[in-house]
Amino acid sequence: MESNNITFPLVSICMPAYNAGKFIAEAVQSVINQTYSNWELIIVNDGSTDDTQQIIETQFNEDRIQLININNSGAAAARNVAYRASKGKNIKFLDSDDLINPEMLEAQVALAENDDCIISATWGRFYNNDLDTFRLNPEDCWRTLPPVEWICNSWQNARSMTTPGIFLIPKKLIEKAGLWDESLSLLDDMEYFTKTILTADKVIFSNASILYYRSGNRGSLSGQINEFHVQSAYNSVLKSSKYLIAAEDNAKTRLLSANSLQQLVYSYYPEFPRLCGVIEKDIKSFSGSTIKWRSSGPGSILEKLVGWKTAKKISTWLR
Repeated sequence: MESNNITFPLVSICMPAYNAGKFIAEAVQSVINQTYSNWELIIVNDGSTDDTQQIIETQFNEDRIQLININNSGAAAARNVAYRASKGKNIKFLDSDDLINPEMLEAQVALAENDDCIISATWGRFYNNDLDTFRLNPEDCWRTLPPVEWICNSWQNARSMTTPGIFLIPKKLIEKAGLWDESLSLLDDMEYFTKTILTADKVIFSNASILYYRSGNRGSLSGQINEFHVQSAYNSVLKSSKYLIAAEDNAKTRLLSANSLQQLVYSYYPEFPRLCGVIEKDIKSFSGSTIKWRSSGPGSILEKLVGWKTAKKISTWLR
C-alpha cells in the first residue's frame, strides 16, 4: 500500500491515554492489526500515574507509533496535542480502551470520495472485557446522509452515540470546524462531532467498519458523576443543539434539541437539582420536550401515581 500514497493516503490515529494500562495494549494492537498499512498512531499520555507509558515503550517496537507525554490536561486537550502532531490526510480519534476491526481503515479510506465527506461506521458494546459479549447496536443513522439529516437520525431517541473511533475525518474539515473544546469533559465528543459533521457535505456510511466500545469500566469518565462533569454534559448538549438549530431551524431540530436536554434531566435528577432547573428553562425555550422517562417495574408504577420526579427520588433513595 505504501507504494502509492495518493491512492492510499496516510491516516493519523490520535489516541489520548490516562491511566489506560489495563486496556491500551489491546487498543494499540487493534491498530497494528489493520489491513490498511499506511497509518501513524500518536498516543498522548495525559499524565498517567499507572504503567501506561511503560507498556507503550516496552511492548511496541513500531516506527509508526509515536508517544507524547504531557501533564494531565484532559482527554480533549490530549486529542488536540495528538492532532497537532499528526501528518495524515485523514484523522481518526480513537479512545485507549476501544477496539477497531482489522478492516476498518481500509474500508473507510476506500469510501473517502473527497475532503468534504466524513466516513462513519457501525459500533456495538462489549462488557466485562469480553468480546464474546459484543453485539452491534444498529441506528437509523447507519446510512449515507446529509449532515443535518444524519444528526437528526442520531438524536431521535435522545441517546446520540458519537464515540470518536467511529469516524474517519479529512484534516481539511477539522481545519474548518476547529479542534476539541478543552473546557468540556463529559460528552465532549457530542459537541465536537456535531460541529464537525455540520461542516461536511455528507456522512458516508461504512458497513464493513466496526468499533468495539468497551462498557462498564470502573473509573471511566462516563461512569463519573459530579457537578463538574454534569455541567460539561449540559454545556456540550446545549452547544450541539445551537449548532444544529443554526444549520436548520425548524420544529424538528428544536424538538430533538429539547429531548436531548430532557434526557440529561432524567439522568441527573434529583442529584443535581440546580443544574436540572437551568436545563428545564432551556427545554422550554426550545418549545418543550416529548421524550418520556424510561423506567420499568416499581418505578413505572410509581410514575403513574406520583409523577416521574417523585418516582425518581424514591428510586434513588432505594438504590
